[in-house]
Amino acid sequence: MRLTVLGGGGFRVPLVYKALLADHRHTGITEVALHDVDPGRLDGIGRVLAALARDVPDAPAVVTTTDLDEALTGAAFIFSAIRVGGLRGRVVDEHVALAAGVLGQETVGAGGIAYGLRSVPESLRIAERAARLAPDAWLINFTNPAGLVTEAMSGPLGDRVIGICDSPTGLVDRVLRTLQVNPAEVRVHYAGLNHLGWLYGVHAGDRDLLPGLLADDDRLAGIEEGRLFGDLRSLGAIPNEYLHYYYDPKGTLEAVRDAPQTRGAFLREQQERTYRELAARDPLDAWLDAWREREATYMAENRELAGAGEREHDEGRPAGYEGVALAVMRALARDEPATLILNVRNRGTLDVLDDDAVVEVPCRVDARGAVPLPVGPLPAHAVDLVRTVKAVDRLVLRAVATGSREAAVQAMATHPLIADRAVAERLVDSYRAELPELSYLT
Repeated sequence: MRLTVLGGGGFRVPLVYKALLADHRHTGITEVALHDVDPGRLDGIGRVLAALARDVPDAPAVVTTTDLDEALTGAAFIFSAIRVGGLRGRVVDEHVALAAGVLGQETVGAGGIAYGLRSVPESLRIAERAARLAPDAWLINFTNPAGLVTEAMSGPLGDRVIGICDSPTGLVDRVLRTLQVNPAEVRVHYAGLNHLGWLYGVHAGDRDLLPGLLADDDRLAGIEEGRLFGDLRSLGAIPNEYLHYYYDPKGTLEAVRDAPQTRGAFLREQQERTYRELAARDPLDAWLDAWREREATYMAENRELAGAGEREHDEGRPAGYEGVALAVMRALARDEPATLILNVRNRGTLDVLDDDAVVEVPCRVDARGAVPLPVGPLPAHAVDLVRTVKAVDRLVLRAVATGSREAAVQAMATHPLIADRAVAERLVDSYRAELPELSYLT
């Protein structure tokens, strides 16, 4: 059975293969096809995967290709992890936003909108080819902005596309460890959009354990999000870490401006160095060194601003997004039901959004797909923000569908971290001038 990874020369692909090596007998995967537009990156990541597999005699075979149709044909599962415009595009996303006086994080605000305007057209092309060449395959979307891209791909693919993110899974894992409860014995109420969600209930029978945790400063300080956000009693919930951009936009903007370089610039330099080193030294050692550096510096400005300390990084803990992806694949392939927080169509789960809106909620996953589970109503303080950001998503989709500059400007102006028509016009025109992928906007 073939697993195809689109963006197969990407830096995090070894995480997927490493997780697969530990679990491939349960997924049935015998071949991994890596597709990328950059043959040099494919070669480098292929070296890392070969090193990972050298002591695994029955490791899934790895093939590489720059031909999309060849990669898709015969796939049972497709992981889409593309970055349209590469890290060059991310650097542009960041510096254009900062020049306009707003945040440019890659999935939040101006940067997220610009990234979505690049990601959605190519993701739609992929979805249409997958529907034709691999109609029975499940497509698991990693491509950011994950919720927006998943919603776009659901047009051609319906419910056979599932979006994933490790942020909510990590948050829930930290909270349940702090509460010292078995995940199988509680019902978690987490909901929102990708990078815009809240944990607002941990129910053991008729008892909600979360209020007790929120009232306990010492225990809350043991959780990354507790240190990042401070007093959470008034919210009655624990926000996803990305809400920090919304809750302290002025502080985070100043912190990013004061940093020696943007996150995209750091990653671009690091990756260029690392891909060179993959050919010059032991590829696995070179990749591991770079991966650990990436993890240690993730959202560094936010943590420094909040005094949250170093990021938790325990390589012995459950894996990140690759672990979520493998859990989804295992449930689908073996019909072994699992409960996972995923990005799927709403289907009435959140009454503040329509049924086709892609939301991030707990789901039951089995051979039939991922079905959202009932959750309590969103906290009142979250409703307007969720509705507004979903409206931004829809304006991005309209801009892509029509090639409308005006729709792109409206998306920028509607976003709560911009909320200014003149700034929105400046952003769209600057992005169009620097990003050839946005030349379709007229």
